Amino acid sequence: MSTQLISVGVVVAKRRLKGPWASHAWLPVAVLPGLPGTAPWTRLSVSEDEETFYAGSYEVELHPAETAHYGDNLAAAQPSLWVALRETAPETYAVATVTADPYEGESLAEGIGEIVEAVPMPPEIQAEVGAFYRAFHVERVFHKRKRDRADPEALARQGAHQGAGARRRPDEP
Repeated sequence: MSTQLISVGVVVAKRRLKGPWASHAWLPVAVLPGLPGTAPWTRLSVSEDEETFYAGSYEVELHPAETAHYGDNLAAAQPSLWVALRETAPETYAVATVTADPYEGESLAEGIGEIVEAVPMPPEIQAEVGAFYRAFHVERVFHKRKRDRADPEALARQGAHQGAGARRRPDEP
């Protein structure tokens, strides 16, 4: 099975907070298709409440076994990519991962120590994920397993040997 890599650039924001416990927060805010010709951690914009930076590039890896997950993502009202930032030193972050799998993104958010956000998937990346989905997705039919009917006589025999409150003698096996 072949995987496909999609190169993306990650944009993060340093947002000023008004609470007493922290002065700012880092958040992934966008993904750019392709590899921008900008050096990582280049400041893109500055306002009173927010600075945005190009954090660097990452390759989103698509796997044929997860096409159903990509289909669920593409069918959503807002297809997304999940971006995780990992702190490498105080106030220094690196892109840990970017995924198109919504279930992997959800599991990333459950972890401790990484900043994870879902960001809108650009139309160019939606087209690539959609083409991958169409090329590799195989619909799997769900077969509900039928349970065997219980044998009341076997249950009665089992209950006779293991009656409620029954005690075994020390010499019984």
